[in-house]
Amino acid sequence: MTDLSAFPITKKWPARHPDRLQLYSLPTPNGVKVAIMLEETGLPYEAHKVDFATHDQTSPAFLSLNPNNKIPAIIDPDGPGGKPLPLFESGAILVYLAEKTGQFLPADPAARYQAIQWLMFQMGGVGPMFGQVGFFHKFAGREYEDKRPRDRYAHESRRLLGVLEQQLARQRWIAGDDYTIADIATFPWVNNLVGFYDAGELVGIQDFSHVQAALERFRERPAVARGLKIPA
Repeated sequence: MTDLSAFPITKKWPARHPDRLQLYSLPTPNGVKVAIMLEETGLPYEAHKVDFATHDQTSPAFLSLNPNNKIPAIIDPDGPGGKPLPLFESGAILVYLAEKTGQFLPADPAARYQAIQWLMFQMGGVGPMFGQVGFFHKFAGREYEDKRPRDRYAHESRRLLGVLEQQLARQRWIAGDDYTIADIATFPWVNNLVGFYDAGELVGIQDFSHVQAALERFRERPAVARGLKIPA
């Protein structure tokens, strides 16, 4: 049996199945990326809830795995060379899992970098901008009388949706006709924007028919339906 006792995080979140990949997360847009990827690939894993309400993410145990105190993070007991691998940052985890399983990242070098390019588009643009819309539209920022910050982020989010719309007008998925980690990274954020943040009207989601159609295809995938709820 794999021994994960060298990782302090396993003292706070004991591994019942230490031979399985350990996921430390919460069902936020960034968190469910990795849960969806694990569900899609079929890799055995064990999910641990990092509860923001009790500030689990700033606990010494969690910081020992991710000093940036953000979810998700993983420990793969069967990492490179058969040694356990700790890893944080959702984009890095998606690339790692894609390469580990040979799934959802094209083997062709040119197509591979196209998919990674769109993954970076999500990490650097979609996530931060949509998240700011959520803050100013749904959370504490909605109380601000000055709506210029909200409108700035809503305008930029609309621009990013326009970029996605152009891509999806000519192909089934963001990086091509095949479903990749670019989609697994991006659509949880689109789903959150129009769902949990209730900002569809604010950003004019009705103007982006191809984005909406792709979001529906994404939601219809069984692994996505499961992953959006993990960890419970």
